[in-house]
Amino acid sequence: MALEFTTSYLADSLAILGYYKKLGDRAIAQVSDDALTATMDAESNSIAIIVKHMSGNMQSRWPDFLSADGEKAGRNRDAEFEDPPLARAEIVSMWEAGWKAVFDALEPLTDADLGRTIRIRSEGHSVMQAINRQVSHYSYHVGQIVYVAKHLAGERWTSLSIPRGKSADFNARVGAGKASQR
Repeated sequence: MALEFTTSYLADSLAILGYYKKLGDRAIAQVSDDALTATMDAESNSIAIIVKHMSGNMQSRWPDFLSADGEKAGRNRDAEFEDPPLARAEIVSMWEAGWKAVFDALEPLTDADLGRTIRIRSEGHSVMQAINRQVSHYSYHVGQIVYVAKHLAGERWTSLSIPRGKSADFNARVGAGKASQR
């Protein structure tokens, strides 16, 4: 993720969330359709289950979050860990719908909204706390998606950041870029 200097908490939060969405997009794209529902053992979640859970959380948490509890009555969290969607199109559709709920809720906010009190499971949170809570939650699960995808893709995996053994090359390019900006 290229760092863009900002003093806006909202702009930075949206950029970080966008970065994690893209990491997930790129990891999901690297696995076969069958691998999306594969688990590493009986206690592990597949990529499809993680996506189903994240989407369920996002679609509960964000719509009307300024005025309604972020844990909607219709959410069945336990069911998010059962019966994964089997088709890539359905998995991707859930993924996109969840992220849409996040960005639709956060993009219109202003700095004045950050101190407002909202509810998640009847507990008060500032909007800033709620955003931090979800950035942590989503980055945790995207990390799981990346880990599982990398394992299942095997030698077909293309690094999502700096590949092993390439740090010096990366540092040289970054250094050269800084020198040309002077």
